[in-house]
Amino acid sequence: MVGGGFAGITAVRNLRKAPVRITLIDRNPYSTFKPLLFQVANGALNAGDITFYLRSTRSTVKNARFVLGELAHVNTDEKTIELTDGRSMKYDYLVLAGGTNAAFFGIPGAEEHTLPLYSRDQALDIRDRFYGLLDGLDALESTDHFRVIVAGGGPTGVETAGSLAEIRNDILNTLYPALDPSQVEIDLVDMAPTVLGPFAEDTQQRAAAALRARGVELWLGKAVKAVEEGRIKLQDSQTKEETWYDANMVIWSSGVGVEKAVGDWGIPQGRRGRIPVDDHMRVIGVEGVYAAGDMAQFGERGLPQLAQPALQTGRHVARHIAAILDGRAIEPFEYQELGTMAFIGTGDAVAELPHLPHMDGLAAWIVWQGVHVMQLKSWRERFATAVNLASRYIFQSKAGDFNMGDYQQFSQRVLEGKPYGTAALDKPVPAHHE
Repeated sequence: MVGGGFAGITAVRNLRKAPVRITLIDRNPYSTFKPLLFQVANGALNAGDITFYLRSTRSTVKNARFVLGELAHVNTDEKTIELTDGRSMKYDYLVLAGGTNAAFFGIPGAEEHTLPLYSRDQALDIRDRFYGLLDGLDALESTDHFRVIVAGGGPTGVETAGSLAEIRNDILNTLYPALDPSQVEIDLVDMAPTVLGPFAEDTQQRAAAALRARGVELWLGKAVKAVEEGRIKLQDSQTKEETWYDANMVIWSSGVGVEKAVGDWGIPQGRRGRIPVDDHMRVIGVEGVYAAGDMAQFGERGLPQLAQPALQTGRHVARHIAAILDGRAIEPFEYQELGTMAFIGTGDAVAELPHLPHMDGLAAWIVWQGVHVMQLKSWRERFATAVNLASRYIFQSKAGDFNMGDYQQFSQRVLEGKPYGTAALDKPVPAHHE
């Protein structure tokens, strides 16, 4: 089992009663709940609140073990895999569930000068840069404009922009008394004419109105063409006019893709590098190998790269392997659409659930919080996250007690006249121990 995300852990847990020995392999000793990374980036949650120690899987799955490592190659003829450190292992069934990472679509400078939000360390980095740069401006009692641009109008972009605007509106004066909230600008950019493209039109409009009410500037119909240190070039989708805009931070949430390293595995790849599978999630043309979650291409276009498809495909892979061992057949995989939702701000969200009217406001936020908390992988995570998010709702207007790290280096950069959040550091970012 390669990958300890939604699909991988779900498959492992659903094989706990099967007559198999399971080896779960991941490059990290923990699994991150990515839908809540923006809450780590804004300081509302500790990174530990949304990370699950993969070795603890054995507490409930006694036939599983964890190996810290990274897949380098698959020998499908000999049914062996090789890790990047040179170790090799044999397999009877191999499940590839490695997930995805940020995709930059070949845009010049995007990979070098933006801040992706797809991993635990990236979320912590964004948090420390944001608060560190504000700290430096406050120390200088600066009147300079501070602009954060969030590139990508999907759920992650909307949630990130909304939460940062909320901090600017409600708590900035308390934390940074030398700064005026009007100095801090939060912009959301997308080449589409709306935010939340996969959602219904009424939900899109509701989300856009809620963001604007929080003071988020929506730059819609604008495509990112290039990024440099301290600025970003946008192209108007209608006029094709290109304009450079200054930016202290550019947060990247414009899409995900399969990592380049997958091309070295020796496994077939389809659209955007995803691995084509049949109706039982078996890799087409390869015996004994499955793909699940974000990296699997089920159907011509593939399923959305979200939590629910990963959970459902991981569950089906486990059921199919167990059925083979029992000598029985099961029905082909069929994806069940269970709805989608997005956070706008504390006490506010939008949600589209099957057989229910579209929801927004406090009711949608309660549903959003309940669904996300219950999808976490342990009761420790669920309790910590529920308490932290609920306390933000109750004490938001008076608090400001965020989970914080070491941001001195970013504050110092402002004092040195370099107030840019994506600048290369003179020394490595210290390791986080949260």
